[in-house]
Amino acid sequence: MRTLTVEGADLAYGDGVPVLTGVTVTARPGELLAVTGTSGAGKTTLLSAMAGLLPPAAGRVLVDGDPLLDRDQGVKLGVVLIPQDNGLAAILTAEENIAVAMIATGGTPAEARRGTSTSLEKLGLSGQAGQLIEELSGGQQQRTAIARGLALHGDVLLADEVTSELDAANRQRVIDLLRAEADRGAAVVFATHDPEAAAACDHELHLADGTAILVR
Repeated sequence: MRTLTVEGADLAYGDGVPVLTGVTVTARPGELLAVTGTSGAGKTTLLSAMAGLLPPAAGRVLVDGDPLLDRDQGVKLGVVLIPQDNGLAAILTAEENIAVAMIATGGTPAEARRGTSTSLEKLGLSGQAGQLIEELSGGQQQRTAIARGLALHGDVLLADEVTSELDAANRQRVIDLLRAEADRGAAVVFATHDPEAAAACDHELHLADGTAILVR
């Protein structure tokens, strides 16, 4: 399993003013790290950098001590991102979205079938496997995106506000599944504005006023 480190990073879009400055934090195998802060504090920005989508304007993002240069490298290193907007293809079914992602990252069709079935079952979505994404509710779409992320069995799992559309029971189900990923040995980073969800994590990085403070 891999360790992901952000080291003295300034994060900005283009030539704009940095959203975050001097961020230093480590996501370690077997641990669940909460990233908290108000809307606009930079949670998505930080996870984008951790995923290799946003190169730091200063500082570095490292995976096992080596610089993370882009998203393609992140995928090869097993850095899985569950984005806030779910990133699902609306014209595909729930099971097709998951199977395509598994095959694209090296899984066989047989592995994709098994992994898809298992991950949908974990999220209580077996009955929606054959439905188009556009036919699903917002909460079901969010759970499908989570199921896809879990099916990829990443060494690092980045989950961006993945419980925002969920009721209390499904929110707890997802938190338990993220904990299970950490117990499996993955380094899990969970961006959330929910204090109860953050409290269930091992550590918390709080973002405010362009800075990041490890509060526990």
